[in-house]
Amino acid sequence: MARSISFVENEVPGYENILTALPAHLTTKIIGVTGPPGAGKSTLVDGLIKELIKDEKKVAVLCVDPSSPFNLGAVLGDRIRMSEWYTHPQVFIRSLATRGSMGGLHPKIIEITELLKAAAFDSIIIETVGVGQSEIEIAGLADVTVVVLVPEGGDEIQTMKAGLMEIADIFVVNKSDRPDADIFVKNLRTMLAPAFHTHKTEVPIIKTIAAQHQGIDELYQKIMAYEKTQQNEKRYWLLAEKAYYMIQQKRMSDLSKQMLKERIEQLYRQGQFNLYEFIKPFIL
Repeated sequence: MARSISFVENEVPGYENILTALPAHLTTKIIGVTGPPGAGKSTLVDGLIKELIKDEKKVAVLCVDPSSPFNLGAVLGDRIRMSEWYTHPQVFIRSLATRGSMGGLHPKIIEITELLKAAAFDSIIIETVGVGQSEIEIAGLADVTVVVLVPEGGDEIQTMKAGLMEIADIFVVNKSDRPDADIFVKNLRTMLAPAFHTHKTEVPIIKTIAAQHQGIDELYQKIMAYEKTQQNEKRYWLLAEKAYYMIQQKRMSDLSKQMLKERIEQLYRQGQFNLYEFIKPFIL
């Protein structure tokens, strides 16, 4: 599995053949876990893995980390919190770097998720970088999106408000043993009240202390019971965006900016350059 992911991630020649041969598995539950940095997402995911294993489930975890600015590799500090699962036969964990992707996800996340579905995991957990409103991408990929917050994040909520109300299927207030946790939950409910009309049902808010495994069982039950009541419009847009990007890449594979620059430079020096005339042969 790890080699197949690397094969796809690095676009090794022939990787498309693996992807086109994949069957369409629609039963694997994809759980998205997102939220601001320091909210305790990794500790929470560790607790969810424990619940899934207790339920005799096979689980894959994709941890999307910020990229190193030097080599675009994943910064793996948070994975220490899941170290007890690395050798467990029912658990597969992979860290991925965002590689500069703006949505907080890996540019090959859809392909990698499809690979994991084909491996017949019962659940796939995708933990994403907390990058503000651009996490809307995860809402298209996941069957249920869990947004993790902490009581001190009041100001953060205001800046993320629109994005959070868009994507959250379940809210988690982690580290809820901290002061003012109850006030924070109350304010969050008040803030979400106008959104109930669009969601049809109230978005659950669950208090957890992930480090002590408190509230994780309740969260797990909510996640497993969650069913989308309407077709996932965001997923179709995400896939359309991906399809558009892939087609664009293929159609433009014989073009390079270097080649265009050299041609432009040549025509410019001859005093014959017209931008609109120049692009005509490429788009006809």
